[in-house]
Amino acid sequence: MSRHDVLIIGGGAAGLSAALVLARARRSVLVIDAGQPRNAPASKLHGYLGRDGLPPAELLSTGRAEVTGYGGDIVAGTVAHLVQQGGDGFCALLSDGTRATARRAVLTTGLRDELPDVPGLWKRWARDVLHCPYCHGHEVRDRPLGVLGGTPEAVRYAQIVRQWTHDLVYFTPPDVLTPLERTQLLARAIGVVEGTVDDLLFGGADQLVGVHLADGRAVPRAALFVPPRFLPNDLLAIDLGCAVDPEGRVVVDRTGLTSVPGLWAAGNVVDPRAQLITAAGAGSAAAIALHADLVQDDVRTAVRDLDHGLPVRDTRGPRADRSGTTTSTLTKESR
Repeated sequence: MSRHDVLIIGGGAAGLSAALVLARARRSVLVIDAGQPRNAPASKLHGYLGRDGLPPAELLSTGRAEVTGYGGDIVAGTVAHLVQQGGDGFCALLSDGTRATARRAVLTTGLRDELPDVPGLWKRWARDVLHCPYCHGHEVRDRPLGVLGGTPEAVRYAQIVRQWTHDLVYFTPPDVLTPLERTQLLARAIGVVEGTVDDLLFGGADQLVGVHLADGRAVPRAALFVPPRFLPNDLLAIDLGCAVDPEGRVVVDRTGLTSVPGLWAAGNVVDPRAQLITAAGAGSAAAIALHADLVQDDVRTAVRDLDHGLPVRDTRGPRADRSGTTTSTLTKESR
């Protein structure tokens, strides 16, 4: 069974950034990616310096080429189980029965959005049904916009969206707003529509044209902002016994290290509000800290070998000299 220095589970911005740093540090790196990026429905990404307006798929394609160009390996697959091998790293079992082992591991498995049960939301998700005003607000600026309320912090969220338009309507269940919230919304000319949102209205090319309420009212809107519930894809970390905070989210230190030795986590799996550029930075920071940890391990091993009269080991990656090829990194085994 082939063994790597680092196993990275998740091939988004955080995972590929970590892989790039580690591959350039001449570490043997394996990225396992399920191929289901959260931002796949979006046509363009925004707020990423130097990459603003790039299709998300193009960013990932470029990132994969950069990682493999430095000798990193990327395979398509889903990790079903991740286990510690005593004090000797991790073993990942993929859903197809293949296995991969590594001295260290990084979880960059992201999150998934849970939307209110309103017909039509998923149909136009990341197109004209949006969640992040910093990602999409500029593209729908000065249009008639709406915010779907009814969740904690939704009023504050609406006040943020107000920055991009003078025509904003806040949809809320009846008798939910406090007097202070009503005053704040009125002060910034945010309209309030109380009632139960029943459906969305679509026009040509399935574009959003309005919001339909259960009492029959139809409110014209060109785009609707919906604060989703963020659900981290953190079962692998939980199963390994990672410490969590009072909200159930995996706890990491400033470098992304979890409470499980040798396991880092970065990106939306631990920070639901991280944008692409933030997630990429977190992946890079985790990789730097992880590499330093591997170096300490290499030093301990080298000293031990020296004491036993063994030759010095070369800890560089499998393609450090750029002259060879990387062999298969996964093995098919029965469970």
